[in-house]
Amino acid sequence: MRRILLSACLTVLAGASVAGAQECDRTDDSQQMMNICAGEDYQAADARLNAAYQNLISSDDADAKRLLQAAQRAWITFRDAECAHTTAASAGGSIHPMVVSQCLTRLTNERIKQLAASADCEEGDVSCASPDQDSDEVQ
Repeated sequence: MRRILLSACLTVLAGASVAGAQECDRTDDSQQMMNICAGEDYQAADARLNAAYQNLISSDDADAKRLLQAAQRAWITFRDAECAHTTAASAGGSIHPMVVSQCLTRLTNERIKQLAASADCEEGDVSCASPDQDSDEVQ
């Protein structure tokens, strides 16, 4: 299932970039260009996510690495399924590649924040890993 969703998302994104074979021009408001720009935005977010993940996994011990890898795989499965679900209404339309890319970008940026928050945690601080938790909040 995961491979099907990932393949579908990548096909949509590849189709957008192959169709245009252009760089993003934000002054062009054609749907094709908006698809290309959204695809580039996602690729940039994905590169930042990979850097954040590599930074975090390089500092973990063996057990923590294993758990982080499992969490990241599960998160990717969730992200792809969530975007497939939330963008299903536009499937087949010219806007679909853009909305898929926007969904992937939004969720990827949220995950980057989660990983960054986790990287700043001190060992044993169980309240640290949530990026949107108020530090003054009483548990």
